[in-house]
Amino acid sequence: MQLYPQITRVAKYLPSNRITNDDLSKIMETSNEWIASRTGIRERRISIEETTSDLATGVAKQLVKELDVLSLDFIIIATMTADYGTPSTACLVQNNIGAKNAFCLDINAACSGFIFALSTAEKFLSSGKYQRGLVVGAETMSTMLNWEDRSTAVLFGDGAAGVLLENSSPTQKFFEEKLQSDGTRGMALFAKENINHNPFKKPTEKQSEGMKMEGKQIFDFALRDVSKNMLETLNQNLDFKEGLDYCLAHQANIRILEAIAKKTKIPMLKMLHNVQFYGNTSAASVPLLLVDEVEKGTLTLGSNQKLMLTGYGAGLTWGSILLKL
Repeated sequence: MQLYPQITRVAKYLPSNRITNDDLSKIMETSNEWIASRTGIRERRISIEETTSDLATGVAKQLVKELDVLSLDFIIIATMTADYGTPSTACLVQNNIGAKNAFCLDINAACSGFIFALSTAEKFLSSGKYQRGLVVGAETMSTMLNWEDRSTAVLFGDGAAGVLLENSSPTQKFFEEKLQSDGTRGMALFAKENINHNPFKKPTEKQSEGMKMEGKQIFDFALRDVSKNMLETLNQNLDFKEGLDYCLAHQANIRILEAIAKKTKIPMLKMLHNVQFYGNTSAASVPLLLVDEVEKGTLTLGSNQKLMLTGYGAGLTWGSILLKL
């Protein structure tokens, strides 16, 4: 009997250091009212000592608890804040949990990263050559920020979450998807430029600027392109279009989510959100939302609830996946 890929476990791992808007107002010119009214964000987690691989390892250890880690075929980490240029974050996690049979790779699609990674993992499993793997979104966005730039520093947070995927469902769980990118608009949001100081190049005093974002351009992109992507994905499947239970979209800003809901005519009651607790955690945001809603009981693994997962961010990248839980 053919078995299909499905999400069988979820887990999250967060730094213990909780930073409120009031905490930020003590180090920069801002206020809780200013941040919350514009973004919906009230607090976020900021890592002090733990790296991205530490956060991802915290998730992975939960996902493989009481499993034979040697049975893992792959580990995919979605991140834009890897500990190193190389080795990959996934290889560091592999070592930390002893999953020596798993092949490992990182995917950097910024805030779309988990969507792109989940799509990739589903294709590996659907090939029939692999049976079990981890997909984790993990970020320490605090390491990329210019903490003197209040326009970006107040928006982001650190965290990790992910899923165990297995070929174990007797029925199909993953359906339509649409992944997109547009490099012509890439510089609308960029971070941590790699400055070349090699001795054969003319000397430069240029330093990395941290993160730079064209806020209005990103908002317009989300409203226009992301909404269109979501509608086109839903239009591919009448069952989901008419019976969608919930949408789990990237948690960038509550105002963006409200605008997307209005544009797509998806009720806000179905547009789940937790941005108030974590801020924008980039590739970790969609899986963090998934885990939180499973813990709350809104979502139940194995329930066949119809979900649309949507990511959008730097690159520019964006995409949606329809799946049954």
